[in-house]
Amino acid sequence: MASGNQRIKVIVPIPMDADGVANRAEQLPDEFVRQGFKPEFESVHFGAALGDSYHDTLLMDWTVFQAGISAEQEGYAGVLIDTVSDSGLRPLRSRLNIPVVGPGEASFAMAMMLGKKFSVLTMWPEWFPLYEKTLTEYGWWDRVASLRSIDTRPDVTELLEGKEEVVFGKLKAEAEKAIEEDGADVIVLGSTTMHQSAAYLDANLPIPVLNPGQVAYKMLETQIELGLTHSKVAFPTPEVPMDDDIRKGWFE
Repeated sequence: MASGNQRIKVIVPIPMDADGVANRAEQLPDEFVRQGFKPEFESVHFGAALGDSYHDTLLMDWTVFQAGISAEQEGYAGVLIDTVSDSGLRPLRSRLNIPVVGPGEASFAMAMMLGKKFSVLTMWPEWFPLYEKTLTEYGWWDRVASLRSIDTRPDVTELLEGKEEVVFGKLKAEAEKAIEEDGADVIVLGSTTMHQSAAYLDANLPIPVLNPGQVAYKMLETQIELGLTHSKVAFPTPEVPMDDDIRKGWFE
Protein backbone atom coordinates (compact mmCIF):
# COMPACT_ATOMS: atom_id res chain seq x y z
CA MET A 1 0.00 0.00 0.00
CA ALA A 2 1.02 3.64 -0.47
CA SER A 3 2.88 5.20 2.39
CA GLY A 4 3.53 8.89 2.90
CA ASN A 5 2.80 11.19 -0.02
CA GLN A 6 3.38 9.30 -3.26
CA ARG A 7 3.85 12.09 -5.80
CA ILE A 8 2.53 11.54 -9.31
CA LYS A 9 3.74 13.74 -12.15
CA VAL A 10 0.89 14.65 -14.50
CA ILE A 11 2.20 16.08 -17.77
CA VAL A 12 -0.05 18.44 -19.75
CA PRO A 13 1.08 18.21 -23.42
CA ILE A 14 0.22 21.82 -24.35
CA PRO A 15 2.11 24.85 -22.95
CA MET A 16 -0.23 27.00 -20.84
CA ASP A 17 -0.37 29.33 -17.85
CA ALA A 18 -1.24 28.42 -14.26
CA ASP A 19 -4.97 28.98 -14.81
CA GLY A 20 -5.00 26.60 -17.74
CA VAL A 21 -3.14 23.94 -15.75
CA ALA A 22 -5.61 24.43 -12.87
CA ASN A 23 -8.53 23.77 -15.25
CA ARG A 24 -6.90 20.52 -16.32
CA ALA A 25 -6.25 19.55 -12.69
CA GLU A 26 -9.97 19.82 -11.85
CA GLN A 27 -10.48 16.38 -13.41
CA LEU A 28 -8.85 14.94 -10.25
CA PRO A 29 -10.64 16.63 -7.32
CA ASP A 30 -9.23 16.11 -3.83
CA GLU A 31 -11.91 13.60 -2.83
CA PHE A 32 -11.11 11.49 -5.91
CA VAL A 33 -7.44 11.10 -5.03
CA ARG A 34 -6.68 8.19 -2.71
CA GLN A 35 -5.07 9.06 0.61
CA GLY A 36 -1.30 8.91 0.37
CA PHE A 37 -1.12 10.12 -3.24
CA LYS A 38 -0.42 13.60 -4.60
CA PRO A 39 -0.90 14.31 -8.32
CA GLU A 40 1.10 17.34 -9.48
CA PHE A 41 0.10 18.84 -12.82
CA GLU A 42 2.78 20.48 -14.97
CA SER A 43 2.54 21.68 -18.55
CA VAL A 44 5.28 21.37 -21.13
CA HIS A 45 7.28 24.57 -21.64
CA PHE A 46 6.84 24.81 -25.40
CA GLY A 47 5.31 22.84 -28.21
CA ALA A 48 1.96 21.98 -29.74
CA ALA A 49 -1.10 24.22 -29.69
CA LEU A 50 -4.07 21.94 -30.40
CA GLY A 51 -2.87 18.45 -31.31
CA ASP A 52 -4.67 18.93 -34.62
CA SER A 53 -1.95 17.73 -37.01
CA TYR A 54 1.00 15.40 -37.45
CA HIS A 55 3.13 18.47 -36.77
CA ASP A 56 1.58 18.80 -33.32
CA THR A 57 1.69 15.04 -32.73
CA LEU A 58 5.47 15.08 -33.11
CA LEU A 59 5.80 18.07 -30.76
CA MET A 60 3.61 16.44 -28.11
CA ASP A 61 5.57 13.19 -28.23
CA TRP A 62 8.85 15.04 -27.87
CA THR A 63 7.86 17.61 -25.22
CA VAL A 64 6.02 15.12 -23.00
CA PHE A 65 9.03 12.82 -23.18
CA GLN A 66 11.31 15.73 -22.33
CA ALA A 67 9.09 16.79 -19.41
CA GLY A 68 8.97 13.28 -17.97
CA ILE A 69 12.55 12.12 -18.44
CA SER A 70 13.63 13.28 -14.95
CA ALA A 71 10.50 12.19 -13.05
CA GLU A 72 12.12 9.18 -11.40
CA GLN A 73 15.16 11.21 -10.41
CA GLU A 74 12.84 13.90 -9.01
CA GLY A 75 11.27 11.36 -6.65
CA TYR A 76 7.93 10.78 -8.35
CA ALA A 77 6.25 7.41 -7.87
CA GLY A 78 4.66 7.45 -11.33
CA VAL A 79 3.92 9.51 -14.42
CA LEU A 80 0.46 10.24 -15.85
CA ILE A 81 0.20 11.69 -19.36
CA ASP A 82 -2.71 14.14 -19.63
CA THR A 83 -3.79 13.34 -23.17
CA VAL A 84 -5.67 10.48 -24.82
CA SER A 85 -3.01 10.55 -27.56
CA ASP A 86 -0.67 8.90 -24.99
CA SER A 87 2.08 11.19 -26.26
CA GLY A 88 5.56 10.08 -25.25
CA LEU A 89 4.20 7.02 -23.42
CA ARG A 90 6.39 4.25 -24.78
CA PRO A 91 9.63 6.28 -24.88
CA LEU A 92 9.10 7.25 -21.22
CA ARG A 93 8.53 3.61 -20.30
CA SER A 94 11.79 2.81 -22.04
CA ARG A 95 13.71 5.35 -19.99
CA LEU A 96 11.94 5.10 -16.61
CA ASN A 97 11.46 2.28 -14.12
CA ILE A 98 8.46 3.89 -12.39
CA PRO A 99 5.03 3.22 -13.95
CA VAL A 100 3.88 5.47 -16.79
CA VAL A 101 0.18 5.46 -17.76
CA GLY A 102 -1.67 7.14 -20.63
CA PRO A 103 -5.42 7.82 -20.76
CA GLY A 104 -5.83 6.31 -24.23
CA GLU A 105 -4.42 2.89 -23.42
CA ALA A 106 -6.01 2.82 -19.95
CA SER A 107 -9.52 3.85 -21.02
CA PHE A 108 -9.56 1.67 -24.15
CA ALA A 109 -8.52 -1.31 -22.02
CA MET A 110 -11.20 -0.49 -19.46
CA ALA A 111 -13.79 -0.13 -22.23
CA MET A 112 -12.97 -3.63 -23.46
CA MET A 113 -13.55 -4.95 -19.95
CA LEU A 114 -16.96 -3.25 -19.71
CA GLY A 115 -18.34 -4.03 -23.14
CA LYS A 116 -17.76 -5.61 -26.54
CA LYS A 117 -17.42 -2.53 -28.79
CA PHE A 118 -16.50 1.02 -27.80
CA SER A 119 -16.74 4.34 -29.62
CA VAL A 120 -14.38 7.25 -29.12
CA LEU A 121 -16.39 10.47 -28.84
CA THR A 122 -14.36 13.61 -29.42
CA MET A 123 -14.58 17.31 -30.20
CA TRP A 124 -13.46 17.47 -33.84
CA PRO A 125 -12.21 15.13 -36.57
CA GLU A 126 -8.75 16.71 -36.51
CA TRP A 127 -8.10 14.52 -33.44
CA PHE A 128 -8.94 11.25 -35.22
CA PRO A 129 -5.30 10.61 -36.26
CA LEU A 130 -4.33 10.60 -32.57
CA TYR A 131 -6.62 7.61 -31.93
CA GLU A 132 -5.76 5.95 -35.23
CA LYS A 133 -2.09 6.00 -34.17
CA THR A 134 -2.62 4.48 -30.74
CA LEU A 135 -5.30 1.96 -31.71
CA THR A 136 -3.08 0.71 -34.52
CA GLU A 137 -0.07 0.49 -32.22
CA TYR A 138 -2.07 -1.39 -29.57
CA GLY A 139 -3.80 -3.64 -32.12
CA TRP A 140 -7.29 -3.00 -30.79
CA TRP A 141 -9.27 -1.99 -33.90
CA ASP A 142 -11.44 -5.12 -33.74
CA ARG A 143 -13.02 -3.78 -30.54
CA VAL A 144 -13.77 -0.28 -31.93
CA ALA A 145 -17.30 0.55 -33.06
CA SER A 146 -16.46 4.03 -34.36
CA LEU A 147 -14.68 7.33 -33.97
CA ARG A 148 -17.18 10.19 -33.74
CA SER A 149 -16.89 13.95 -33.28
CA ILE A 150 -19.19 16.92 -32.80
CA ASP A 151 -17.07 18.96 -35.25
CA THR A 152 -16.47 21.72 -32.69
CA ARG A 153 -13.08 23.40 -32.30
CA PRO A 154 -11.77 22.64 -28.77
CA ASP A 155 -10.35 25.07 -26.24
CA VAL A 156 -7.59 23.14 -24.51
CA THR A 157 -7.10 25.85 -21.86
CA GLU A 158 -10.62 27.01 -20.94
CA LEU A 159 -12.08 23.56 -21.73
CA LEU A 160 -15.91 23.39 -21.87
CA GLU A 161 -16.70 26.06 -19.28
CA GLY A 162 -19.53 28.32 -20.45
CA LYS A 163 -20.29 26.05 -23.39
CA GLU A 164 -22.08 23.29 -21.49
CA GLU A 165 -25.58 23.97 -22.80
CA VAL A 166 -24.55 23.59 -26.44
CA VAL A 167 -21.64 21.14 -26.25
CA PHE A 168 -23.21 18.64 -23.85
CA GLY A 169 -26.27 18.27 -26.09
CA LYS A 170 -24.12 17.75 -29.18
CA LEU A 171 -22.05 15.12 -27.40
CA LYS A 172 -25.15 13.27 -26.22
CA ALA A 173 -26.66 13.26 -29.71
CA GLU A 174 -23.45 11.94 -31.28
CA ALA A 175 -23.09 9.28 -28.58
CA GLU A 176 -26.65 8.10 -29.30
CA LYS A 177 -25.70 7.70 -32.96
CA ALA A 178 -22.68 5.64 -31.90
CA ILE A 179 -24.97 3.37 -29.92
CA GLU A 180 -27.80 3.09 -32.47
CA GLU A 181 -25.87 3.17 -35.76
CA ASP A 182 -22.41 1.81 -34.87
CA GLY A 183 -23.22 -0.74 -32.18
CA ALA A 184 -21.20 0.87 -29.40
CA ASP A 185 -21.85 -0.42 -25.89
CA VAL A 186 -19.23 1.80 -24.19
CA ILE A 187 -18.26 5.43 -24.86
CA VAL A 188 -14.72 6.71 -24.31
CA LEU A 189 -14.30 10.48 -24.24
CA GLY A 190 -11.59 11.37 -26.72
CA SER A 191 -9.81 13.97 -24.61
CA THR A 192 -9.05 14.69 -20.98
CA THR A 193 -10.16 18.26 -21.81
CA MET A 194 -13.72 16.91 -22.08
CA HIS A 195 -13.89 15.76 -18.44
CA GLN A 196 -16.52 18.35 -17.54
CA SER A 197 -19.04 16.52 -19.74
CA ALA A 198 -18.47 13.05 -18.26
CA ALA A 199 -21.02 13.16 -15.43
CA TYR A 200 -23.75 14.58 -17.68
CA LEU A 201 -23.21 11.99 -20.39
CA ASP A 202 -23.00 9.13 -17.91
CA ALA A 203 -26.32 10.21 -16.38
CA ASN A 204 -28.04 10.58 -19.76
CA LEU A 205 -26.82 7.60 -21.75
CA PRO A 206 -27.73 3.92 -21.30
CA ILE A 207 -24.11 2.68 -21.54
CA PRO A 208 -20.90 3.38 -19.58
CA VAL A 209 -19.07 6.64 -20.34
CA LEU A 210 -15.37 6.65 -19.53
CA ASN A 211 -13.62 9.80 -18.36
CA PRO A 212 -10.11 8.92 -19.61
CA GLY A 213 -8.04 11.07 -17.25
CA GLN A 214 -9.74 9.58 -14.20
CA VAL A 215 -9.53 6.01 -15.49
CA ALA A 216 -5.80 6.41 -16.20
CA TYR A 217 -5.13 8.04 -12.85
CA LYS A 218 -6.82 5.23 -10.91
CA MET A 219 -4.93 2.68 -13.02
CA LEU A 220 -1.68 4.38 -12.01
CA GLU A 221 -2.61 4.50 -8.32
CA THR A 222 -3.36 0.78 -8.45
CA GLN A 223 -0.10 -0.08 -10.16
CA ILE A 224 1.85 1.87 -7.56
CA GLU A 225 -0.03 0.23 -4.67
CA LEU A 226 0.58 -3.22 -6.13
CA GLY A 227 4.24 -2.50 -6.75
CA LEU A 228 3.80 -3.03 -10.49
CA THR A 229 5.51 -1.29 -13.37
CA HIS A 230 6.02 -1.92 -17.08
CA SER A 231 8.13 -4.82 -18.34
CA LYS A 232 11.68 -3.97 -19.29
CA VAL A 233 11.56 -6.80 -21.81
CA ALA A 234 8.75 -4.93 -23.59
CA PHE A 235 10.29 -1.48 -23.00
CA PRO A 236 14.08 -1.96 -22.75
CA THR A 237 16.29 0.75 -21.29
CA PRO A 238 18.56 2.38 -23.90
CA GLU A 239 22.18 1.28 -23.72
CA VAL A 240 23.28 4.89 -24.30
CA PRO A 241 20.77 7.28 -22.67
CA MET A 242 20.87 10.93 -23.75
CA ASP A 243 19.32 12.45 -20.64
CA ASP A 244 21.35 15.66 -20.53
CA ASP A 245 20.59 16.54 -24.14
CA ILE A 246 16.94 15.61 -23.66
CA ARG A 247 16.59 17.78 -20.56
CA LYS A 248 18.00 20.90 -22.18
CA GLY A 249 16.41 20.18 -25.56
CA TRP A 250 17.72 20.73 -29.05
CA PHE A 251 15.91 24.02 -29.63
CA GLU A 252 18.29 26.40 -27.87
